[in-house]
Amino acid sequence: MDFTGIACIIFSGRAKRTDKWAGNTEEIQRRQLQWLLEKASATEVGRKYGFSDVLRSKDIVSAYVREVPTVAYDEIRPLAMRMVEGEKDVLWPGRCVRFAQSSGTSGGKSKYIPITDDSLRRNHYPGTADVVAHYLRMNPGSRLFSGKSLILGGSFANELRLKPGVKVGDLSATLIDRMPRLADMMRVPEKRLALMEDWSMKLPALAKAAADSYITNISGVPSWFLTVLKEVCRIKGTEKVSDVWPGLEVFFHGGIDFRPYRKEYEALTDSGKMHFMETYNASEGFFAFQNDFSDPGMLLIIDGSVFYELEPLAGGAPIPLWEAVKGKTYELLISSSNGLWRYRLGDTVTVTDTDPVKIRIAGRTRSFINAFGEEVMEDNANRAIAAACEATGASIANYTAGPRYAADSRRGCHQWLIEWNQKPGDTQLFRDTLDNTLQQVNSDYQAKRAHTIFLDPPEIITARPGLFDEWLSLTGNHKLGGQKKVPRLSNNRDLLDKLLDMNS
Repeated sequence: MDFTGIACIIFSGRAKRTDKWAGNTEEIQRRQLQWLLEKASATEVGRKYGFSDVLRSKDIVSAYVREVPTVAYDEIRPLAMRMVEGEKDVLWPGRCVRFAQSSGTSGGKSKYIPITDDSLRRNHYPGTADVVAHYLRMNPGSRLFSGKSLILGGSFANELRLKPGVKVGDLSATLIDRMPRLADMMRVPEKRLALMEDWSMKLPALAKAAADSYITNISGVPSWFLTVLKEVCRIKGTEKVSDVWPGLEVFFHGGIDFRPYRKEYEALTDSGKMHFMETYNASEGFFAFQNDFSDPGMLLIIDGSVFYELEPLAGGAPIPLWEAVKGKTYELLISSSNGLWRYRLGDTVTVTDTDPVKIRIAGRTRSFINAFGEEVMEDNANRAIAAACEATGASIANYTAGPRYAADSRRGCHQWLIEWNQKPGDTQLFRDTLDNTLQQVNSDYQAKRAHTIFLDPPEIITARPGLFDEWLSLTGNHKLGGQKKVPRLSNNRDLLDKLLDMNS
């Protein structure tokens, strides 16, 4: 039975609501901040920074920015851990019993992000509903609800000794665990299987359950999902998942840049029917989604109990969202209903439109190479990798890159360690295309590469199959469907040398 017609009626209001955001960004964002401050005024952080006094100010935003400092996770880690231990009214009112464990994309210790009832009710689940609403609007011929969703989720595996009732794990595990019953009925696999901890057992079981179901849509991180789709194809003895699921019409993806993986997904699916829709759904919140298939920019959710600030990469104080400049790249800061106040996500975004605000993820604040003054960012790298794959028929499973320093008569260069799904037909052409594309999209890199005076061409090194998965396992970060990812770029050789040692 196809419930899509009914769903279109139910979801149409959510899509129409966002049409009113143009011209109202400041009003809506000020309202979000006021609600957040009122809600948390009696918490420990609210008393410390005088939220009640801020609320009585003539300009709440100016007073808030003046009284509350910006913070990274390490600065609030002790407060978050007290919440994990059961303390209430610390960063957010009441006791929080769910936490998203994430290491981000830059490694280091795990972060434990509070997932409060308010953040689920006002941000995470509404964000998912917004995605569905806009997908149905963009694809009026959809039969999305004629089948089920395959959602690749994580687990509650963690290294902590927890109080009774407290759950720590991947954000996706909490979302599946707390999913409304009706939505849960439209999803595979069953909850018991979806939340399994051992991915080596989970993968074949999940693929088997999916292979025997009628799937119309899939959701997850592109790199992880390829493994599942290929296992489904193996089980069914076919080259394309569209042969297994003829009704498959959309992949809701996020977590990493999709461009290096798009070609492989197009080869696995029916190009006449398949759509790809990017989302920005982090452990800290659901922030944005693509609302136009022809526009890679994502619409920022401005009424989801999140107050945004943008800090210019060139320096200067953070600005509110309504002062954003189109084409500029900023570090993103949030204040939100999970108790994060002027919190640095570690993400950089490029503003592609301002009314309403649309963004593209540019990369991580720590994911770049600037060892020679070239300032190569993650977005540059992903564009170059995608172009090189397109030119050579290659596809990648994973990659990372870092500097190779000058020594003796040898100039410096960038080393790219790449694990292939499909090796390039011409490795030299792959290298040259990657190099030329980087020069096209990054003038600083182009200047350093000019006439090979300062930088040699990049060096491509093939990683053995499974290398990156093995490294993730050794770091405790290899969880199917989790938020853990391989750092794409590093400004030193620490990660690259470890991986090269393992590769040999």
